[in-house]
Amino acid sequence: MYLKQVSMKWHEVTKKTEYPFNIPAIQSLDQLPLTSNVTFFVGENGTGKSTLLEAIAYQCGFHTAGGSRNNLYDVHAAHSALGDYIRLSWLPKVTNGFFLRAESFYQFASHIDEIDDTGYANYGGRSLHEQSHGESYLSLFLNRFNGKAIYLLDEPESALSPQRQLTLLKIIHDLQGQCQFIIATHSPILLGYPDAIIYSFDGGKVQEIQYEETEHYQLTRYFLQHREKFLKTLFEE
Repeated sequence: MYLKQVSMKWHEVTKKTEYPFNIPAIQSLDQLPLTSNVTFFVGENGTGKSTLLEAIAYQCGFHTAGGSRNNLYDVHAAHSALGDYIRLSWLPKVTNGFFLRAESFYQFASHIDEIDDTGYANYGGRSLHEQSHGESYLSLFLNRFNGKAIYLLDEPESALSPQRQLTLLKIIHDLQGQCQFIIATHSPILLGYPDAIIYSFDGGKVQEIQYEETEHYQLTRYFLQHREKFLKTLFEE
């Protein structure tokens, strides 16, 4: 691991009742140790997992709409409101890496079209806009992810079929000796990565949980085992 801990600088926060400091899970956060090369953030929408991941990207010097330290482009509301109020503890510090943000990946792809002069060597030899959504993600993972680096992925499963989520797991496995991953996800497939640390943002606090304790695993397992009963109950409510 390179990034060892994320700490809140609460002594610098003057408006703790305002967003994003009023998010319950963020309010509960003091120090978050990172003890595995692969860490997952899970939780319902609005619980703060993507907000914290974005703040980490900001402190890494990555573009908060997606990209690395070298990607500079304008996107509305790309500033991280939390970024100035966290501290990252490194050993050693790395500057190489990438922040994937699903909701603004289109703008990142357009930015690459404007600046690329390598024949899209880092993206499979074609413009990301000329590939399907899932293909463009895999092109990024397969061609750009390498070396000693930290990769921050915000809901990468949004463009990936189950089969391609398995491909991403293989990519992470192949890079794990050199790279660190922090991933915000809703995918029970990605969460199954062996020996990963999973932090849940549900219930108003950030806490480590096991894979089988995640709602993603429990709900998916129950649905697959009791589909007809589950849907009957759901539709009758």
